[in-house]
Amino acid sequence: MGNQLFQSAREAVMNAENAHMHASSVQNEIDVAKNALSSAYANTTEAEQRQLRELQDRLQALESK
Repeated sequence: MGNQLFQSAREAVMNAENAHMHASSVQNEIDVAKNALSSAYANTTEAEQRQLRELQDRLQALESK
């Protein structure tokens, strides 16, 4: 089944990236993704935390564009 919070965080980052590509409600999607990442981090394994850090890096790259 997997970690639902981890999955939600990954999907939120992907949604933010998609919103950026289509120039629609980017900031809202970024905010949702930040919250999802924050929620997921404490409830994940070490391997998932590494992946979440990569997702956070992708999100930060979106913010700087």
